[in-house]
Amino acid sequence: MELRVLGPVEARDHQGKLIALPGAKVHTVLAALILAEGHAVSDDHLSSMLWAWNPPATMSAQIYTYVSRLRKRLGPDVELIRRSRGYQLRTDHVTLDLAEFERSASRGRTALAQGRYAHAAKDLRAALDLVRGPALSNVTEFLADSERPRLEELRLAVVEDWIEAELALGRHRRLVPDLTSLTAEHPMRERLRAQLMTALYHCDRQVDALAVFQAGRRILAEELGIDPGETLVGVHQAVLEGRLPRVAPAPAEASTRPSRPAMLPPDVCDFTGQHAELERVRIRLESGTGAATRQAFVTGMAGVGKSALALHAAHRLRDLFPDGQLYAALRGTDGAARRPAEILTSFLRALGVDPAGREDSLDELVRLYRTHSVGRRILTVLDDAADQEQLAPLLPSSPEAAVLVTSRRHLPGASGRDTTVLVPLPDDAATRLLATVAGPERIAAEPGAAQQIVRACAGLPLALRIAAVRLAARPHWTVARLAARLADPATRLDELNYGELDVRAAVMRSLYEVSGRCRQALPALAAFGTGGFVAEDAAQELKTSRAQAEQTLEQLVDARLLEPVETGPGRPAYRLHELVLLAVPALSVASLKHTAPWRGLPRALTLMPAG
Repeated sequence: MELRVLGPVEARDHQGKLIALPGAKVHTVLAALILAEGHAVSDDHLSSMLWAWNPPATMSAQIYTYVSRLRKRLGPDVELIRRSRGYQLRTDHVTLDLAEFERSASRGRTALAQGRYAHAAKDLRAALDLVRGPALSNVTEFLADSERPRLEELRLAVVEDWIEAELALGRHRRLVPDLTSLTAEHPMRERLRAQLMTALYHCDRQVDALAVFQAGRRILAEELGIDPGETLVGVHQAVLEGRLPRVAPAPAEASTRPSRPAMLPPDVCDFTGQHAELERVRIRLESGTGAATRQAFVTGMAGVGKSALALHAAHRLRDLFPDGQLYAALRGTDGAARRPAEILTSFLRALGVDPAGREDSLDELVRLYRTHSVGRRILTVLDDAADQEQLAPLLPSSPEAAVLVTSRRHLPGASGRDTTVLVPLPDDAATRLLATVAGPERIAAEPGAAQQIVRACAGLPLALRIAAVRLAARPHWTVARLAARLADPATRLDELNYGELDVRAAVMRSLYEVSGRCRQALPALAAFGTGGFVAEDAAQELKTSRAQAEQTLEQLVDARLLEPVETGPGRPAYRLHELVLLAVPALSVASLKHTAPWRGLPRALTLMPAG
């Protein structure tokens, strides 16, 4: 006996002959029992699948009649058992097409993860061959609407895995027609779109591949208001750079190597300054202890170049980690911390492991991640960690692995030996960064104006990069023109903004994360301008005790909103970075929702050094 739901609901006897079943409602009851996978189905659930919100008064009697008809037609091989207020289908002696589909798909995914692409393609194709058309096509609309999306998602996931195996076998040309149709039918499935781009690229159709990306980006923006994900963006970048690996057709399989992830974003080609800090990170990641994971932490104020240094270091060390590189931005575009489970799921897929069904169990995802990364020389880059709770599940546990973490805060799990603190660039390094991005001839032609820009940016790499990019984008501007626009402290942060690069936004993310007491303290501390002050001075401005003032000041130092100043032993002093000081007036309006510069702080203005 065979029962089928991957197409019209059917029952076939031992000779494969179709068993006639009367009407859509009998097919609906059978499908609901099959999809319950051996669990009892209540009368109420069957009623909702048969009649939705309008069951007849004789509901129970009619359900009993449908079950009786099924028993009569299906015979002794199928057991339909009454369980309390419901029914259970026993399928010990029955073949289910859905169960066969899932078994073949599981074998195929395992082979795919192990690099056995021919076996993977065969098993995944066998699963897809069990699909005979739209699932549940002869049941009530209520059951179809409830269950068909799940079955369709199962099918599409297997289709994507099968295409992945076929691409790995070099069968690009034969895939293009099917992928074109699938992408048109499912325009927002980014993996299919990335696969079509890959196939087109390997058919020497680079322009068409780029057009597919642009069409997908437009659809995502118009329909959902979002940008493409990192997988699609990564393929797009690889097509632009001509670095998608060529794959020759493979007649036989000898490799069982696990997937080698390569998740790093492109390197910062114009990295300038901070070479001593870069060397410190390199030493920490190269010299393992033999007993624990090698780790390096990079911290510093917003915009000081943590991400750029981490990426540059990771690219320089790629050869040291031949088993791959994992990368995750630990915050979303809105600054909110991402869930560790979401990040682990992407890591596992990059490692060739399908975490399907386990996304809601963080402990299970951690176990899988550490199991499949153990013994492998993998570098993991975790950018902009929010706190130790977010970070802990993402850390590898193997001495062969290494992890590079950036964070605005010093995290409890980071030792002083492992931590590199970035500070604003000195003037000479800041000028080099400006010249590298804007053009050395242009900066050399107006050295005085360039120095004014450097001073206005106060050594902050993000500010310098924005200024340089603005010059590069406006060749008709003189350097002096931008210097004049940056000269006024009241409007400087408005000028230090280009596209997604925004100094004010970067600083404000740090301001949002400190306690209310610290936020309330900053406008009062702005009275000191960028000059140094000690806890006693702060206590007078804050109208609190010295001990409470010092506690607040240290919390602001932890958040990289205050800089410690060397004044001698036993007497710590503090100062506000110039660009943080410019952002502080945003705290004077309700809930940090506005950023009107300098409103209500005339004293800070008068104490502010000239730009």
